[in-house]
Amino acid sequence: MTYINNLGDVGQGDVALAGGKGIGLGGLIQAGLPVPAGFVLNTAAYADFVEANHLGPGIQALAALPPGAAPQDYEDASQRIRALFGAGTMPAAIAAELGAAYGRLGDGDSAVAVRSSATAEDLPSASFAGQQETYLNVVGEGALAAAATDCWASLWTARAMAYRAREGIAPGTVRLAVVVQRMIKAEAAGVMFTANPANGRRDQLVISAAWGLGESVVSGTVSTDDIVVEAGTGRVLSRRTADKATMTVYADHGTREQPVPAERRHQPVLDDRAAAELARYGTRIMEHFGVPQDIEWARAGDQFFILQSRPITALPEPAADAPDTWTVPYPKGLFFRASIVEQLPDPLSPLFADLIDGSVSRSLRALLTEAVGKNVIRENDVGLPTINGYAYYYYRTSALWRVTGKSLTAVRSLARGKAHMGVTGWREFSHPRYERVIQDWSAKPVRELSGDELLAGVQALLDAGTVYYTAMQSIIPVAATSEISFRTYYDRLVRRDGDPPAQTFLLGYDSEPIQAEKSLYDLAAWAREVPGLAPAILHEPTAALVESQRTGLPPAGMDPALWQQWHPRFQDHLGRFGHTVYNLDFLTPVPADDPSPLLGTVKFYLRGQGNDPHERQRLAATRREDQTGRTIARLGPARRAAFLRLLRWAQRAAPIREDALADVGLAWPLLRRMLFELGRRLVDSRVIAEPGDVFWLRHRELRSAVEFGLAGPGAPAVAITGADGPVRAGAVAERKMLWRGQAKAAAPQLLPESRWMERAFGSMMPAAPQDQPGDIIKGAGASSGRVSAPARVLRGPEEFARMMPGDVLVARITTPAWTSLFAMASAVVTDVGGPLSHSSIVAREYGIPAVLGTGVATQRLTSGQQIRVDGDAGTVTIEHPGVTAGP
Repeated sequence: MTYINNLGDVGQGDVALAGGKGIGLGGLIQAGLPVPAGFVLNTAAYADFVEANHLGPGIQALAALPPGAAPQDYEDASQRIRALFGAGTMPAAIAAELGAAYGRLGDGDSAVAVRSSATAEDLPSASFAGQQETYLNVVGEGALAAAATDCWASLWTARAMAYRAREGIAPGTVRLAVVVQRMIKAEAAGVMFTANPANGRRDQLVISAAWGLGESVVSGTVSTDDIVVEAGTGRVLSRRTADKATMTVYADHGTREQPVPAERRHQPVLDDRAAAELARYGTRIMEHFGVPQDIEWARAGDQFFILQSRPITALPEPAADAPDTWTVPYPKGLFFRASIVEQLPDPLSPLFADLIDGSVSRSLRALLTEAVGKNVIRENDVGLPTINGYAYYYYRTSALWRVTGKSLTAVRSLARGKAHMGVTGWREFSHPRYERVIQDWSAKPVRELSGDELLAGVQALLDAGTVYYTAMQSIIPVAATSEISFRTYYDRLVRRDGDPPAQTFLLGYDSEPIQAEKSLYDLAAWAREVPGLAPAILHEPTAALVESQRTGLPPAGMDPALWQQWHPRFQDHLGRFGHTVYNLDFLTPVPADDPSPLLGTVKFYLRGQGNDPHERQRLAATRREDQTGRTIARLGPARRAAFLRLLRWAQRAAPIREDALADVGLAWPLLRRMLFELGRRLVDSRVIAEPGDVFWLRHRELRSAVEFGLAGPGAPAVAITGADGPVRAGAVAERKMLWRGQAKAAAPQLLPESRWMERAFGSMMPAAPQDQPGDIIKGAGASSGRVSAPARVLRGPEEFARMMPGDVLVARITTPAWTSLFAMASAVVTDVGGPLSHSSIVAREYGIPAVLGTGVATQRLTSGQQIRVDGDAGTVTIEHPGVTAGP
């Protein structure tokens, strides 16, 4: 039996023999990188040690912990398993080969590092960093044998067993090799990431450096210098030089900590030249392995040594720095984030930004011209430009004054339904017209359309949606005015002590978002009645159900007969409600494209969680009618007539507002299919790498590709290729990176930022000021009640699966597509919105507190953080453990 392998002979296929760390170091040696000499005591030695000492049954019995075992259970099992190893005896054959290999490293008393190398370690899917042990400055055969045995035992540390359990790795499938290397008398050491873990940038390397040995850097016990280096040039982009008070050095046996000499505490460990040299090694290593690496290094004299390299796991997508200046593109104008912009909480995708600006400008000019007369709004007076990627409504200052001067004319137009505004205009013109445009384009098979036709269809559908939204916005003042008028009259002239709030009279009515919720609940109720269907849906991963819904084929583990019953019913739901948008930017899928959030809600109901929305609405309607009867019975004729007139007005307007808002995205499923068809053709033409990259093209680029014949039906007319792949791949990657950086920013509500702007328009904005320090965040109380619960900050539908029953839903804004989460939420908090927004209306229907328009909630709060939501006071309080909250 051969128990020893030369480190330089270990290849990528030897993970079962040498473990993850062993094959990583072997690859580095083969690539010509400076790795300390050494060898591997392979996994056969571990297996034979276990067999010779009859440890196998005991290890497996102790390691077979049940799911959800407590940390102490792992600690107890670990101590008992490691005691088994400590009582074992190393077989003579293993000891002999180990001693001979050690002798070849030097004169028999060389100092070596002894490192564990598990078969499930330092892999792209799971790093297991720090789960097993390393022993430094080991001298002599006896000490080496003891260190090797301790390494074997460290396969069963509590943290390693718990980590494997989380990753689904069975205890019986792992083995451990031991890497033995000559110790480097390091003057400095540290770690290096070949991609920036803070922002995911692959063109930046991050180096942490300290005096002495590197183990203290890896364990985080010493302060380090931190340096960011540009990958292509070696240029130092930034550095932070720490006060390095302690360092790890050799002891007679092992290591010890000692103070850093005073003259070196504030001295940089690596100058710019050394950092660039180390970065070049990092780039070579990343290119060798093909994925970003986490590297341990040491420096002795002027020479660097690579001690370890493992893939970086859970690296974020590359993101640019968040913007910190907000320069307006036109000096003589006002920029504000309100109205349609409330449905655009994130930076815009490039294609949507190009198309929506002109579409909004045309729609606004047409509507205002009809409402207030010709020549009031002129070319370039209004628009929807972007600043740092975020959409802003823009009004030229002179145009704002001209419109203000015609405000009475506009109000009269609204009252008469002119310009297709108001409830009547929405019902009789805007909504039917929108549907006709969609029907006309739906009749044309998408795959048979030319590139020009597809582009024309995208523009026509977007324009139709914009016109619809602009007209729909006129319903909001009607709904707001009706509710405010009723509430004011009721609170001042009708309400007595003990009477319910005004919102009681407005609850229990159906709207499209409520109907969508009922549809999902009914789907779950029906599924429970079909034998075997509910368990089958709950058993299947949501991603598999989504893919099967797309293809129409049953998931691999599901009875086809059950699938044939489920698929058409769920498809019917998507056909009715799958167009609701999470975000108006067509970059974001609608439920018809990705029904994952809806399936999560169905599973929620299938588990017996949540309340029956039919019963909730019935009870609300009963309370409403009962209270209405009690109120009018005690009022005199005049007040009764005014009360009923205002009440009926408010009751008619609120549900229509929700219906109108829910249908804004009617065209989006078809519009997205057209764009993906263009994207598929551009992939075939080698313009972009994948169909979804079409959203990241500028309109002029897409237009040029169409005109060049690269987006025709069928095979492309011509294929073009850049030096490194699809011709626009680099530009797409840069734009995605920029977008991710912009998404971290909190866009100001008003620009230019000035006191007079805040005084003049701040109260009209749908979000509070962003300078809110302290533990209390203020917003608008939109649904009464108080609750203390964990926050769940969600950026979009891709994160809906993180929502847990009882969490406080925290989002930039919620649209009708978010309604399914309200069944799980104990409260709702948003950055944008007010007492008359969608969030407030739905929160009231669900009877949960809501604080809206905080401006900063998604920036200030983190998921899991305990918060107290007071819907009456309009506050969100960050709670701290051990601090007693007030009443």
